Amino acid sequence: MTPVPLFTRRQVELAVSPARAVDAVRDAFVAHARGEWTMPPKVYVTNYPAGDFRAMPALGGGHALLKWVTSFPGNPARDLPTVTGVVLLSNADTGELEAVLDAGSVTALRTGAAAVLAAETLGRDDATTAAVIGAGVNGSAAAATFVAREREVALWDVDGERARRAADVLGASVASSLEEALAADLLVTVTPGHELLLAEGALRAGQHVSLMGADGPGKAEIAPAELARARVFCDDWEQASHGGELAAVAEAGLLHRDDVTLLGEVLDGTAPGRASGEEITAFDSTGLAIQDLAIAIAALERAADFELSTVDL
Repeated sequence: MTPVPLFTRRQVELAVSPARAVDAVRDAFVAHARGEWTMPPKVYVTNYPAGDFRAMPALGGGHALLKWVTSFPGNPARDLPTVTGVVLLSNADTGELEAVLDAGSVTALRTGAAAVLAAETLGRDDATTAAVIGAGVNGSAAAATFVAREREVALWDVDGERARRAADVLGASVASSLEEALAADLLVTVTPGHELLLAEGALRAGQHVSLMGADGPGKAEIAPAELARARVFCDDWEQASHGGELAAVAEAGLLHRDDVTLLGEVLDGTAPGRASGEEITAFDSTGLAIQDLAIAIAALERAADFELSTVDL
């Protein structure tokens, strides 16, 4: 039997910094855009309104991955995490299991990295203000990533005390109001997606918004007409048009496949990004297994630096 290392939440966080996560996720987007990394569709096992389970496979960089992860938005009220699960990383040539990782920390790192990567890529060159709405695990990860990129960021949350606690830990500030946060040049929304944050006409010229909360059917943070008003980018068309912000927009016929650009293609230089300083840009993120794969590989590279528990399989 071969001992397989186990990465706890804390060990994943120590192994992969927010700055390293941005580089890893950028490389994954580019590899996917070039067809070098592959990703079958995400599978949802739903138990709404309580939550859902997701199975997410990916292959690339000499490794294969399967993430089994949950999203139960009501869990914080029970003193339970919203996201739980495991990531299994295997050798793509032999099939041997190489590591087991905490899924919540992997998800947070890649969510924060993707949100900030999109904002940096699609936002105005002269953007000065950044804000994250939602101070949960993934929202805090986005704020931490902004801080790691040496950008000041303000947090806002319906639970003001949670926003203050997160801001104190991260070295961020707290927005004085939701309206102040929504006015940021670079806006990241990481909410459960049960209520609209951005009504029609809410975004102003030159803004960018990374929409990270609507990662499943029936969720939305922005009104369809408002999203259609922006120049829209996404992580993956198939996922986004079936379970992201783009689902309602596509169903209503407000946007079509040719109207939406993949972020990976912008990063690869094969598609244009922002066209002008006045353009409104929006990134619809549903979360990709290739991003999880990138974080898991980055963690495995640091395995020798930690005293990891193992399991014999």
